[in-house]
Amino acid sequence: MKDVKIYYGDASQVNTLAHKSYSEFLQHTEKRQELPGFDEEYLDIVDYIIKITHRIWEEKGIGVIYDTYANNCLVHTGDCVSTGVSGVVSGTLATLHAFPDRRLMAEDVVWSEDSPGRFLSSHRILSTGTNLGDSSFGPATGKRVYFRTIADCACANNRIYEEWLVRDNLWIVQQLGMDADALARAMAAGQPAKKSIGRDECMEGQFIPQVYRAKDDTPGQRLLELLNEVYNRKMINRICDFYAENAVVHTICNRDLMGHDEIQGAVVSLLASFPNARLIVDRVTVNEREGVTCASVRWNLRGLHEGLGQFGAPTGKLVEILGITQYRIEDGKIVEAWEIYDGLDVLRQLHLGDAQDA
Repeated sequence: MKDVKIYYGDASQVNTLAHKSYSEFLQHTEKRQELPGFDEEYLDIVDYIIKITHRIWEEKGIGVIYDTYANNCLVHTGDCVSTGVSGVVSGTLATLHAFPDRRLMAEDVVWSEDSPGRFLSSHRILSTGTNLGDSSFGPATGKRVYFRTIADCACANNRIYEEWLVRDNLWIVQQLGMDADALARAMAAGQPAKKSIGRDECMEGQFIPQVYRAKDDTPGQRLLELLNEVYNRKMINRICDFYAENAVVHTICNRDLMGHDEIQGAVVSLLASFPNARLIVDRVTVNEREGVTCASVRWNLRGLHEGLGQFGAPTGKLVEILGITQYRIEDGKIVEAWEIYDGLDVLRQLHLGDAQDA
C-alpha cells in the first residue's frame, strides 16, 4: 500500500450528478473547468463522461466511439486486456444486440485531474434491459435484467486511452435463468490453468503481511489502511472502526449488506475462498463534496482458490479479480459502498485447465 498515490478532484470545478435525469443534467450550462484538447461543448470531465455515454448507448450513436476512444486504447475486463477501438465498437454492438432496449442511469462519477489535461473518471451505472438477442451467455431469453457497472476511464485530448470495466455478469446470468457454473465451464473450455508464482500471495517470503497505518486522517489514507487491514491482514474486526453501524454495502448478485455483521460475514465468505490472497490497490480517487466524501478504489485480488467459501469447494486454481468499489463517507465513517467485480469471470478461472486435469 505504501506506493499507492491518492488523487483528489476539486468538486467545485464540475457539475455533479446529484441523481438528476439526463434531461435535467443538460440544463447545466456553466463551464468551470478547463479541458485542454477536448471539444468545446464539454463543460467539465463529468459532463464529458455523461454525454458520450448517453450518446453511445441511449441514442445508439456508436460511431461516437471513434471520436472519443484512442485507436490503441487498452480495455481491462476481468483478468483480460484488449487493445484497439475496434474491440470497443464490436463489444458495444454485441451488447446492444443482446439488450437492444438497454437504459443506463448514471449514479455517480468520481474523478480527478492527474496532471494538466489528463483525467480519470470512475463512472457508476445502473442499467436495465431485455434480453431480446443472442449473447455470449447464450440464446435470447426474453427476460428483463438490471445490473451495475463501474467504468474507470483515463482520458486526454478528448479521447479515452485506457479503461477498466467491471460488470456484475454473474447477476445477469442468474436473472436470465442460466446455470452460471456450466456457462463458466464452457467459457473456460480448452484454456490452460494459470501458473502461480507463490502459494501465499499476501506474504513476502516468510514475512507476515505488511502493516499499513494511515499517514493522516484524510479519507484516502484511511481507505488504504482499511483495505490492507481487512483483506491482507484479515483483521475483519477493523470494519467496525471504518463503517457506520447502519452502513450498507451493495455487492454483486444484488446483495445489500446492512450493518457490521453482514458486511463482515460477506468479507469472511470471500476470503475463505482465497485465504492467502493479496489485495493490491491500483488507484484511489477522492472527491470532497458538501458534507460528504465520495471515493473510488480500483483493486486486484490475487490468490489460490484453496478454501471453502463464497466460490464453493476449493480447486487450487489461481484467480485474479479486478474490482472497483465506490464509497460514500460522512463524518469520517463509510455509510454506503458499491462493490463491483465479475463473479462469472471468477467461476471461469476456476475451470481453467479442467480438460488437462481430467
